[in-house]
Amino acid sequence: MKKTVPLRVQLSILAVGLLTFLGVLIETSMNVTFPTLTKELNVSLGTVQWLTTGYLLLTTIVMSTTAFILKKFNPRRIFVVAVSLCLIGSLICFSAPSFAILMVGRLLQAVATGLATPLMFSLIFEEIPVTRLGLYTGIAGVVISLAPALGPTYGGIVNRIWGWREIFIGILPLIVIILILGWFTIRGQARGTDGISFDYLGVASLAVIFVTILLTFDSAGRHGWTSPQFWLGTLISLAFIAGFSWYTRHSKRQLIDFSILRLPVLRLRLFSYFGLQFMNIGLSFLLPIFAQTVLKADSAQAGLMLLPGSLLGSVVGLIAGQLYDKRGATLPLMLSGGLITLGCGLFLVNAATLTLTSITWIYILVRVGFNFGFSTTLSDGSVQVQGALKSDQNSLFSMMQQYAGSLGTNVLSVVISAVALTTSNPVTSTALGAKIDFVLLTILAVAILISIIYVYWRYERHQA
Repeated sequence: MKKTVPLRVQLSILAVGLLTFLGVLIETSMNVTFPTLTKELNVSLGTVQWLTTGYLLLTTIVMSTTAFILKKFNPRRIFVVAVSLCLIGSLICFSAPSFAILMVGRLLQAVATGLATPLMFSLIFEEIPVTRLGLYTGIAGVVISLAPALGPTYGGIVNRIWGWREIFIGILPLIVIILILGWFTIRGQARGTDGISFDYLGVASLAVIFVTILLTFDSAGRHGWTSPQFWLGTLISLAFIAGFSWYTRHSKRQLIDFSILRLPVLRLRLFSYFGLQFMNIGLSFLLPIFAQTVLKADSAQAGLMLLPGSLLGSVVGLIAGQLYDKRGATLPLMLSGGLITLGCGLFLVNAATLTLTSITWIYILVRVGFNFGFSTTLSDGSVQVQGALKSDQNSLFSMMQQYAGSLGTNVLSVVISAVALTTSNPVTSTALGAKIDFVLLTILAVAILISIIYVYWRYERHQA
C-alpha cells in the first residue's frame, strides 16, 4: 500500500535537491571553459583541471564528515550554511582576478555541495516510506546525474555568448529562491552523537589518502606511467590506505562505520555506484575536450552534443526508480550494465571516426544505461542496513560518489597529458589519449556488469 508524501516534505527535498543540482551543474559547466581559462588565466590544462578535481576532492572530504554532522546538527542549520557558502563562492568566482582566487571560490562551493548532497538523501531516507523509496531516490539520482551533462551545455552557451564569469551570475537568483524554499519547509531534529567525539584524525587521514592518490596519477601525467614518481606515489598511497584501515579497526572514534562494508551486496553496490559516477563525470570532461580539440567544435557545440542523452537519461531515472519499487534491483541493473558496456565499447571501436553526431548517439546509450543503474544501486544499498547505520551508508555512498567524479576527471585527463609527453601535436595526443580512456572505461563497464550478474546469481536468484 502506497503512503502519501506531504507537500512540505516534497518541497524540502526539492530545495536541497536544487542546491545539489547547482553545485554539480557549475562543476561540469566549467569543463567546456577550460580552453578559454588556460589562455585568460595563463595556466596549463593540467592545472586548470584542478577546478574540477579539487572541487570534487574537497566535496568528498566534507561528505566524509556528514555521518557525524547529520547527527550533530538539525537539517535546517546545515542547509543554511550550505546555501550561504554557495552564494559567497559564486560571488568570489565571478570577480576572481586570478586562478588562485577562482579556486578559492570553487572550494567554498565544494563545501556547500558536500553538505547538501548527503542532506538530500538523509531527508529521503528519513521521511519517505519504503514503498516510495525507489521513486524518490530515482528523482535524487536524476538531480545528480542530469546536472553533469547539462553543465557543459549551460557553460558552453553562456561562455560563447558572454563569458565564463557569467556562469556564476546566472545562478544567483536561483540560490535566493532555494534559500527561501528550504527555510520554510526543512524541519527535523538532530539525532545526537551519543557522546561520540568528532574524528579529526580520521578526516585528516582520508584527506591525505585522497590527495595522495590524485597527486600520484597527476605525476603520471607530468612524468609518465613508468616514472619513479608515479610508482613511489603508488606505494605511499597503499601504505596510507593500510594505515587508515588499521586505525578504523582500533580507534574508539568513528568517522563512518566502515563495518557495513562487510555486507557483500552493499560492498558490490558501492563499487557499481562508484564506477558509474567515474564514467559519468569522466565522460562529461573527456567528450567536450575531445570535441573542441580534435573535432574543432566550439564550446556551445561541445556542450549541446551531450544534451539529448541528458534529457532522455533524466526520464529513464524516474522509470528506473519505479521499476525498482515494483520489481527489485535486478532488471534495471542488468539493463544498466548491458547498455553502458555497449556504449563504452562503441566509443572505443569508433574512436578514430567519431563525429559530433556519433558522439551524441553513443552518449545516449551510455546515459540511459547510467540512469537505469545509478539511483538503483543507491536504493538497493540503503536497504542493506537499518537504523543509525543508514547515516553511515548515506555518507559513505555520497563520499565515494564524489571521489569517483574527482578520480574520473583526474585519471582521464592524466592519460591525455601522459600521451602529450610523447608528441607536441595537441590533436594527436588528445585523440590517442581519448582512445586509451575509452579502453579504461570499457573495462570498468564490464566489471560493473560482472558485479551485477554476480550479486543476482549469488544472493538474489533464489529470492526471485
